[in-house]
Amino acid sequence: MNAVLLTVSTTHHPATDLGYLLHKHPDRVQEFKQSFGTATVFYPEATDERCTVALMLSVDPVRLARSRAKNAPDFSLAQYVNDRSYAASSLLGVAMADVFSTARSGRCNSRQDLADSAIPLEIVIPVLPCRGGPDIAHRLFEPLGWTVEAEPIPLDDAFVDWGDSRYVRLRLTGVVRLADALNQLHVLLPVLDESKHYWQGLDEVDKLLRSGGGWLASHPDASLITRRYLGRRGSLTRTALARLAELGDDVEETLDPVADEEIAQPEEKRVPLNTQRHDAVHQTLLDLGARSVIDLGCGPGQFLDRLVKTPTFTRVAGCDVSTRSLQYAARRLHLDRMSERQAARVVLFQSALTYEDDRYSGFDAAVLMEVVEHVDPPRLEALERVVFGAARPGAVVVTTPNREYNALYDGLVGMRHPDHRFEWSRKEFAAWSDRVAATYDYAIERRGIGEHDDNLGHPTQMAIFTRREGSDD
Repeated sequence: MNAVLLTVSTTHHPATDLGYLLHKHPDRVQEFKQSFGTATVFYPEATDERCTVALMLSVDPVRLARSRAKNAPDFSLAQYVNDRSYAASSLLGVAMADVFSTARSGRCNSRQDLADSAIPLEIVIPVLPCRGGPDIAHRLFEPLGWTVEAEPIPLDDAFVDWGDSRYVRLRLTGVVRLADALNQLHVLLPVLDESKHYWQGLDEVDKLLRSGGGWLASHPDASLITRRYLGRRGSLTRTALARLAELGDDVEETLDPVADEEIAQPEEKRVPLNTQRHDAVHQTLLDLGARSVIDLGCGPGQFLDRLVKTPTFTRVAGCDVSTRSLQYAARRLHLDRMSERQAARVVLFQSALTYEDDRYSGFDAAVLMEVVEHVDPPRLEALERVVFGAARPGAVVVTTPNREYNALYDGLVGMRHPDHRFEWSRKEFAAWSDRVAATYDYAIERRGIGEHDDNLGHPTQMAIFTRREGSDD
């Protein structure tokens, strides 16, 4: 057997807190059996100044071949003789996901504040297959905030003329939340390798969306990442890209081939549902005559960007419970480069929608776009009380998925996103919006967004609440 290695280091003080975040004690060597070998976790260094954890994967090519499905078509010698035992790949990604599963979730009862914080990290992978060379490593990791060193490995040091191999030595440095770093690696290791050792089914789309939550939809190469991660399986890729377009930021090239990828048959260009949703909400705000708007649960700020670029809106605010999303939003809006006059129009702040906050008040309109379905049902009444009762904007625009329409999405199992706590039918949405409007003295109008189906309605349902004249502020 041969070993594949990945190390993660930090200089956060005390650096040994890394052990708490990973739920692996620095004084212990731990082994974890995998279907294709053994993963070993140990700490080459562990001081208050610097701590390094190593994940060493020993791959057994015979066990790997025998773990393949019985109907797998490959009966060649390549099952046993390949680079799986020597280079980081989907094998390392699977082992890492298993060994550091709790760390990837961002949970750490003893150091939760630290688990929620970005810390200085250095990640080193000595041998990594990288189809596309060092440039593709820079292209995938740099938009996530990493400083990237991708050093090509020669085919043979003794024969320089042979050139470089398809492998690189990868070193990433940055100030990143550990859970984000692990989830990014889980997705991007097999993307760089562009080869997986196991059969891919519909559950791979859910895995991708879980690990890519918060960063994949806004990545400039989201389409390329999705195609490579799903092994260029067209049906899975289309499903994943459609669901990404549902969630937040547009994946503009959803159905278009990427320049450095293989040429695919062109498909009819359609406007992503997320774009249609943004268009509909934006036009509604203009029709309402709103001058000041707050985007509640603004995420990484795509819709905020549109609001800021619309001169009609003289005051724009965005809030989110996620500080990471707000950081993405600030970068998208280029807040650091705005003139003083422009910056005076815009404010971003961190807050939870289930707790009252004076900063929510004083706006002509509030937007809850694809937000309510992420709230646990027992906490919905708290959100209603905060938004409609305490903040009381002149209008509230709410969008949410129509569960009935899910039947038209090929390959969709369950809800449209793993973080959705529920999805309403049209009847359920009507009952909720009628109750809220009656409770807080708002008029209500409902519309649909997206392609209409005669039996199932629109994919997105929208409610427009307008405060009745004479109601108390």
